[in-house]
Amino acid sequence: MNYLRKKSVSSFYESKETKGLAKHLTVIDITGFGIAAIIGAGIFSTIGKASADGGPAITLLFIFTAIACSFSAFCYAEFASMVPVSGSAYTYAYIAFGEIIAWIIGWDLIMEYAIGNIVVAISWSEYFVSLWNSLSDNILGWGYFPKWLSTDYYTGFKNGVDKIAPTLAGLPIMFNLPAALITLGITWLTYKGIKESRTSSNIFVIIKLAVIFMVIVLGSYYVKPENWTPFTPEGMSGVLKGISAIFFAYIGFDAISTTAEECKNPQKDLPKGIIFSLIICTVLYVLITLVITGMVNYKELRVADPLAYVFEKIHAPAWISMVISISAVVAMASVLLVFQLGQPRIWLAMSRDGLLPKSFGKIHPKYQTPSFSTILTGLVVGLPSMLFIDANLITDLTSIGTLFAFVLVSGGVAVLQVTQPNLERKFKVPFVPAKYFLPLILILILVVMALFNNGDIVDVIKQIFLDEKQNIIIGRVVFIILWLVLIGLSFKFNFSLIPLLGVLTSGFMMLELSAVTWYGFFIWLIIGMIVYFGYSVKNSTLNVENSNA
Repeated sequence: MNYLRKKSVSSFYESKETKGLAKHLTVIDITGFGIAAIIGAGIFSTIGKASADGGPAITLLFIFTAIACSFSAFCYAEFASMVPVSGSAYTYAYIAFGEIIAWIIGWDLIMEYAIGNIVVAISWSEYFVSLWNSLSDNILGWGYFPKWLSTDYYTGFKNGVDKIAPTLAGLPIMFNLPAALITLGITWLTYKGIKESRTSSNIFVIIKLAVIFMVIVLGSYYVKPENWTPFTPEGMSGVLKGISAIFFAYIGFDAISTTAEECKNPQKDLPKGIIFSLIICTVLYVLITLVITGMVNYKELRVADPLAYVFEKIHAPAWISMVISISAVVAMASVLLVFQLGQPRIWLAMSRDGLLPKSFGKIHPKYQTPSFSTILTGLVVGLPSMLFIDANLITDLTSIGTLFAFVLVSGGVAVLQVTQPNLERKFKVPFVPAKYFLPLILILILVVMALFNNGDIVDVIKQIFLDEKQNIIIGRVVFIILWLVLIGLSFKFNFSLIPLLGVLTSGFMMLELSAVTWYGFFIWLIIGMIVYFGYSVKNSTLNVENSNA
């Protein structure tokens, strides 16, 4: 049995199955989806903690992180221009690495989209309840939202909500109603059609951008330049504390690639949409951070809602904070929308290849959407978020799933540029010889770190390898080995630099995650391999074709 059998690019163009989805999306719509997916909780909450850790210099980290994300974004853009079909990283891995790797990444993407949306649905519920209570306090006086109606069982028992909840047959009634309702609404929207989803996403994005523009313009009048001094009050170590939060403020652009079959001109518009959305969001992140760190001292920003807080601090009219809170609810809904679009299309692609049952690939005859997969995604997200999942338990699983996809997509581009250089690409990652620059970059990083430590290279080595957590030490050793291996492979195969930097940056973030996250990741992959060998490997379209031949 050949588990590494690959699909060719031409097979996707020859397949009649890829003609069922409606084509409505333009480059503006795709860019809108990207902004909708990227600008979420990051700009409305985690930006505050990152600023409190690193001070005004956190703006530099946004720029550096955007550059790091761009390595993977360029690779997604090249693949999307080469294979403009649903499937995203799963499809790309099938071409570059073979079936079993494609299955692994397809199974992994469930962690990014479906499980990740559980986190988003719960976060949306928290924002909604906070807004509800704020409106009750300041305007409407309708009373606080009941805790037992906004709490899952796990969180409810942990926080004592079970003691104030009504009971049925002696069992406390607790469920997260807002999370269920928003998931139901978004699922209905994505089921109805890509045109309706596009229109809603564009409306959400306009509202978000209008509020962000308002914050930048109004906030700039209250900026005190002395708040930017010192620019790096906590040194580079303080700035780097925010790297995880900042990095994950950018993820989401990969979901755009799942809509490839619904684009009017995917080979040109998808790469543009991916890159445009990343650039726009970076500019907004930098401007917002400069404004809020200029309005108040960075130490005050360790709050859940920093944008609303800075206006309250300067005694601005109450309506400004209220508008920001409403925008946060809209922002989270738009993230949920894009990711609810992504998961069904991954399942659609896997079903076409025979790795999942045919029902996953069923397209609604009227709405031209993957109907069964869309409904199933709604259930997979809605029920756990409503009843028994605490968002904190699965946030890191979502992160590791996303980063793993980035690693494989970046690696896939590096491999195909060497093994199949003549494939038609409407967009191509610029070639820079990695064999010269990878060693140079490694040396440069060590030199810069030494300069920040008064030239003490021994101290730098201690900082890298002496950590309280053993898994972090192991991860950093693995990372250095990976870097050296890629240098060696670059001399042998003449790989391009940008895809390898995508592998290294995403790989570094993966290796910095906790041991518990890695255990969960491996358990999830083991379950996936059981499904693959139990069903998928036998029903694979390539396996059936080979058997018939």
